[in-house]
Amino acid sequence: MSAELHEELAALYAFDLLEGVQLAQFEALLAHDPALQRLTADFRNTAAALAVALPSIPAPRHLKTRILASIGSARNPSGNVIFAKHLFTRGFMPWAIAAGFALFAAWIGQRYASRGSETALLRARQTTAEIEIKAIGQQIAAERIIAQRQWQDAQQALAQTQKQLGDAGQLISERDRQISERDRQVLYLSQRIDALAGASGDASRKLTEADNRIAALSEALTNQLSLATLKITALASLLKNSPEALAVAVWDPVRQEGILKVEKLPALLAGQDYQLWVVDPQYPNPVDGGVFTVDPQSGATRVAFKANQTVKGINAFAVTLERKGGVPKAEGPFVLLGK
Repeated sequence: MSAELHEELAALYAFDLLEGVQLAQFEALLAHDPALQRLTADFRNTAAALAVALPSIPAPRHLKTRILASIGSARNPSGNVIFAKHLFTRGFMPWAIAAGFALFAAWIGQRYASRGSETALLRARQTTAEIEIKAIGQQIAAERIIAQRQWQDAQQALAQTQKQLGDAGQLISERDRQISERDRQVLYLSQRIDALAGASGDASRKLTEADNRIAALSEALTNQLSLATLKITALASLLKNSPEALAVAVWDPVRQEGILKVEKLPALLAGQDYQLWVVDPQYPNPVDGGVFTVDPQSGATRVAFKANQTVKGINAFAVTLERKGGVPKAEGPFVLLGK
């Protein structure tokens, strides 16, 4: 049986126009021919698409009868279904040509629509992927800018802290110079006292006055010498939202008191206080240095503080954010730390 006859039978089968023996013979042939199966399936799909997409146009009532009559008269001696040239009579020819063109056009349209849908889907996926890649690139660029800004802020805070340490060093040098000047003055007074020792009747009085002055100078010298023992510590920020915050703590171990100067700390909420801690290795927990607040606008303050326990050595100073009034043991997050 020729390929052309196969296509004609498959088209009639797709539109359910085969019956009886013709139907049984075609289905027997269809069961052993994969290519014919695929062709029949394509015609079936096209017929279904046409049934949905095209308006229903009924065929002449006598068309099916004439087609079956023609098929019945076109048998060979072996009983196989054949299609002779007289099958396409003047009445059947226009419908057969129209059905063939319709089936072919629908089949081509179905293939084109399927290809177009796949192409549109691939383009949509490509567009989505391009948008995602662009968004990821923008996110990486933003994170790089934020990291660079944080690095610059940290560098500025470090430079400012180093400047403050330099200022503190200059203050200590000035105190040392003053102590040397005091020593020179004491030596000069001692020489004057020796000179007055052999003076006349009021030498004893002058000697007593000199002794008193020496005692006063000695006391002043002692106070000046205590400056050399001051503990000066710069505290750096531990806050991500305020990396520029800093503080300087000065501790006098003789008087057991100190001064804390803070700049650029975030403003406190109601019910909160900043609390200072002194880390002394002789105690298992940091020593409470008291609570304080800062100016809401500038975040700055300057407070004098005393530890609630005797401090012998200081390893570090720390500031935490606590509830109003402070706590006996640190609970809140650390905001400043310096060693």
